[in-house]
Amino acid sequence: MKTEMVSKVIQKFQKREAVIGIVGMGYVGIPLMLCFSEKGYKTVGFDIDDRRVNELNSGKSSIEHITNESISNAVKVGFSATTDFSRIKEVDGIILCVPTPLDKYREPDISYIVNSMESIGPYLKAGQVISLESTTYPGTTDEEIKTRVEARGLKVGENFFVVYSPEREDPGRKDYTTKTTPKVIGGCTPACLEAGICMYQQAIDTLVPVSSTKAAEMTKVLENIHRAVNIGLMNELKIVADKMGMDIHEVIRAAATKPFGFVAYHPGPGIGGHCIPIDPFYLTWKAREFGVHTKFIELAGEINSSMPHYVVDKTAEALNDFSKSLRGSKILLLGLAYKMNVDDIRESPSLEILKILQEKGAHVDYSDPHVNQFPKYPRNDEKIMKSVGLTAQTIASYDAVILATQHARFDYDLIKNHAKLIIDSRGKYSMNEKNVVRA
Repeated sequence: MKTEMVSKVIQKFQKREAVIGIVGMGYVGIPLMLCFSEKGYKTVGFDIDDRRVNELNSGKSSIEHITNESISNAVKVGFSATTDFSRIKEVDGIILCVPTPLDKYREPDISYIVNSMESIGPYLKAGQVISLESTTYPGTTDEEIKTRVEARGLKVGENFFVVYSPEREDPGRKDYTTKTTPKVIGGCTPACLEAGICMYQQAIDTLVPVSSTKAAEMTKVLENIHRAVNIGLMNELKIVADKMGMDIHEVIRAAATKPFGFVAYHPGPGIGGHCIPIDPFYLTWKAREFGVHTKFIELAGEINSSMPHYVVDKTAEALNDFSKSLRGSKILLLGLAYKMNVDDIRESPSLEILKILQEKGAHVDYSDPHVNQFPKYPRNDEKIMKSVGLTAQTIASYDAVILATQHARFDYDLIKNHAKLIIDSRGKYSMNEKNVVRA
């Protein structure tokens, strides 16, 4: 039976009288805000970055695949961004979309979650729903969100509602959007789950309720561990196939013709993005608390983390065949983003390749039609690199070109016809091309 408070909360969302507050205006928060705005909800975006807040309020997008027009339309229907966390008292639904990186010891850094809760804590009130979307280890919602809410004198499940609903963003994807991707959700109590479902079903097509916040948290890390482990397997097999003189990409294509029992994963120069390189380590860290050593997961992480070194080693070997040393060579890195056709460079293996090459004395430039400069927002002490335009003359001027990200906007025939040496980490070119070396 619904409590009076749950009924009031549900009614407010159903009548579209609720205000949605989203903490973290990045690759997750902005698409989610647009989903609610498109349904007529007033939304408030919270962020600590003044630059980003000002851009959004002026109708500008900081993310390539999200248009300025969509941001402007959201502003017209009541969206505003702010650095003033006291405005949390104005909202009915609070959704936390903040980063959860690893620290220098490769252990979970949930400081963004903790700091966000400290910032909004004084302004929480009865009748609100709060959802954590950041990827994290099982138990975080109960330990870090629920406890801080109750420390404010609120009663979770009675007059305040806490859920965990992991983001499933895949930047640049066309076939599935934030709205159409099924969304997992777990609540601290049945009443919390009911309130959370009502909030999200206003903007998301399909919800997948699970029994608890821990189950929802575990679902998210499982999804990304599944990918990390299988990509790690393919990366290891790539090395084996290379030693045997085989094309691993041909083998994968052939295996993928089996209509059951096989899912195609593809090797590359490593793994990147905001989830796959990080999330497995959240579970391995938490598992130690229970005396479990997750050897399989950690081995996959080691293999994937080693791939940028493998690419650089293959580059050095290939240059050596041309009687050139890696030190002093001119290298052009094709693609700085972690995946094709996006501007997202978070945890990109290209950055590690760039760093290793520079440390070994190579002169490195990069070309990426989606990343005009790096760093995008430099500090005063940082050297800015600009993306190099690709022409026949430019390509020919480098001792080697490394294909790290297979953007559709690259002219692959132009590159093949004019590069002295191509180090192909994506299997774009045939192994039979005389100037191509697979990595």
